[in-house]
Amino acid sequence: MKRRITSLLLGSLALAAHADDTPTKPVRVGFICPFSGGSQDFGNSARLGAELAVKEINEVGGYLGRRIELVARDDKADPDEGRKIAEELVLKEKVDFTVGFCNTGVALKSLDVFQEHRHLLMVPVSTGSAVTAKYPAAQSYIFRMSARDTIQAAYLVEDVVKRGFTRVALFADKTGYGEGGVKDVEKFLADKHLLPVYTARFDLGVQSLAREMHEAKAAGADVLIGYSVGPELAVIARSRTEARFAGPLYGPWPLSFRSVAEKAGAAAEGAIMVQTIIQDLSNERRSSFIARLKRHAGAQPVGSLMAAAQSYDAVQLMLRVLFQTHGETSADKLKRALEDLQRPYAGVVTTHDKPFAPTDHDAFTRNMVWLGVWRHGEVQFLYPEDAKRAAYIRRKEPQ
Repeated sequence: MKRRITSLLLGSLALAAHADDTPTKPVRVGFICPFSGGSQDFGNSARLGAELAVKEINEVGGYLGRRIELVARDDKADPDEGRKIAEELVLKEKVDFTVGFCNTGVALKSLDVFQEHRHLLMVPVSTGSAVTAKYPAAQSYIFRMSARDTIQAAYLVEDVVKRGFTRVALFADKTGYGEGGVKDVEKFLADKHLLPVYTARFDLGVQSLAREMHEAKAAGADVLIGYSVGPELAVIARSRTEARFAGPLYGPWPLSFRSVAEKAGAAAEGAIMVQTIIQDLSNERRSSFIARLKRHAGAQPVGSLMAAAQSYDAVQLMLRVLFQTHGETSADKLKRALEDLQRPYAGVVTTHDKPFAPTDHDAFTRNMVWLGVWRHGEVQFLYPEDAKRAAYIRRKEPQ
């Protein structure tokens, strides 16, 4: 086992030596993401990250000799299916807590299941701003370890304006994710005294947006911001090339999905997106994780490094929380521990030191994200100075 996880979990082994040797029931962790359908690229990546975390924890004794069991379910990126599974995990399977949701619309349909039944939910992937805003943090059992869209939209708009673009065309799908993205981008554009010169909305599964792209050109747009998931962002990239739209394409983190490069080909080159983690060979912790993830995945493709890494960190962080609660898994105990984490967790994405508070259930602040760009079939840092700064620990800023 690599030095990183060895040092990280030696405490678990030491404490386990003093535990009762009698077999005890496992810690059962619910896991919900899309493993099939149009969102499977990041859903399966999230699953692989969570599986790797569980595997490594169990290899060193689990929690005080109790194995971690991942109870994984496929929500198929369907809100009704997601809610059905949430009810199954909480009410029937009675898992100890749940890690889950990739799609914002699916998460929003299910949040009240966790809140009303006082069951802790850790969201590792979904970024829709409403996910942690539906309930006041002081009463909420919903936590998140991904950069919400208000952070991403502000970051995108800031770079667009910094580079001198003022005529934005906005392309977004009609899901809850796209709706939230439109509102966030419009808000931050308005803060810069700008309005989109053109807005296109489309259904998931759209095959071409060439007509809309020509309309954006006719409206005088000089830059594009797309808000959707991988396959549809690939359609935007292809349509941009077909329409010979000269301005750059920006988007939130799904623009980094492997499906974008596979479906858009050369049209993805130069597309810019927000990232919490970018492969960096000089960072031993990340390089080791990527190597272990690839070995665990085998022939399975890893469509999103971010989804895998954030899910891995979410499971590992919850192990630290279990030690803090002495194994108690009531939502109130877990909530209080998360809101006052006693020891930093040195994760793959970043080091989480006091990631949450009673008034704040989002682990990321704006200083903890980067801009990535598709170059030669790989996501790289957009700005060389960011690549140099990536080795520094990015801690959450006070809110």
